[in-house]
Amino acid sequence: MENTLVDKTFRDSSGNIVIAQPPNPPLILWVVASLLTLIVPSGTINTVLHILANGALFTWAWLELFQGVNYFRRALGLAVLIGLIIFQIQ
Repeated sequence: MENTLVDKTFRDSSGNIVIAQPPNPPLILWVVASLLTLIVPSGTINTVLHILANGALFTWAWLELFQGVNYFRRALGLAVLIGLIIFQIQ
């Protein structure tokens, strides 16, 4: 198989096209904690859930950025990481 930019961008080491994958634990934790912040709209528990959700999303983005299976997944991790930082700055 030829190793073109498209192959490096969307294929993993086995040659499979990978755009989406089953969620891993940090992403599942982010979804659950984010949904729980909607149920508990204020207070200390909300603050803890917010920190937990942001930490989980940061972890997922960091792992994708440095261990993603292809360039697309790594770029997705970088985009989420930048978006998370910008969102927290505002």
